[in-house]
Amino acid sequence: MSLHLHGLGHFHPENQITNQFLVDLDIGTTDDWILERVGIRSRRTVLDLDYIRQTRNRDTRAALEASVYTNAEMGRRAAEMAIARAGVDRRAIGMVLTGGSAPDTVCPAEACNVADLLGLEVPAFDVNSACTSFFALFYVVSLADPAKLPEFVLLVSPEGFTRTVSYDDRSTAVLWGDAAAAAVVSTRSRGRVEVLGNSIDSRPSGKDKVVVPRTGHFRQEGRAVQMFAIRRSIEGFETLRAGYAQEGRPFHFVGHQANLRMLEAVCRHCRVPPELHHSNVESFGNTGAASGASVVSMLWDDLTDRDDVAMVGVGSGLTWARELLRFGARA
Repeated sequence: MSLHLHGLGHFHPENQITNQFLVDLDIGTTDDWILERVGIRSRRTVLDLDYIRQTRNRDTRAALEASVYTNAEMGRRAAEMAIARAGVDRRAIGMVLTGGSAPDTVCPAEACNVADLLGLEVPAFDVNSACTSFFALFYVVSLADPAKLPEFVLLVSPEGFTRTVSYDDRSTAVLWGDAAAAAVVSTRSRGRVEVLGNSIDSRPSGKDKVVVPRTGHFRQEGRAVQMFAIRRSIEGFETLRAGYAQEGRPFHFVGHQANLRMLEAVCRHCRVPPELHHSNVESFGNTGAASGASVVSMLWDDLTDRDDVAMVGVGSGLTWARELLRFGARA
């Protein structure tokens, strides 16, 4: 069954957590230390910067009140861009699915919060798979009977991840940023991009490797997760390249934006030239489920009908996913 992408959108909040901001928190880090280990220079946050300075987000229950944006508002802004790029009337959207790592509300579903802000009275529910959630949304739609789906489905991954971070912990404070990504897809109407090779898998025995508890801070087994991310990203990219690379079509790589050093390791192993590797982690940090999709969204106007984009993702669960975006002619 064909799955078509009609429009992508993204949103990054304005507040910046620079490396110097983290140095000034006096948590035992330096600009050189951060760049050497993760290659990140800045991140965006929904949090008020004075709140971080004064509280270090020691009590995550206070983070929502200290936020400039809710997840739903970030999701709405990304969705508005995706809908505009798709060139469809929003009244044609018949379903809203969202997924991410740290929803503002477990009940109601975050999808209901986003749909309400968009003025959409349609079926809305969540499909959460941590950092691979955006892939999971595509995967779930691809499994459905096209006759039972509306013509257009809106997929949204809003990630307010910094609300889960302890800013006393340099190992995690340097990583995370906030963002949202959105897509308008269809199984019935051809779009600018065909989605191929969509796949998601998991190893639940690794569920304790990356955790965001209901009222606590993000934690992970850094070294083990890094090795897992590199291994699965290499595997995913090489599988897509073997199955879909074509002569005369540039084969681009967009990985999960965990950190720049991880992505560089994948590129070295897979011999991806710099001009075909795209990332935004250096400026925006790890934005969870929104990460890879936000990179492609930022490239949307530059990609041509000759381009293929191999996307791979990894996340808590442990989970890993991949898909190929084959760009065609603009409508």
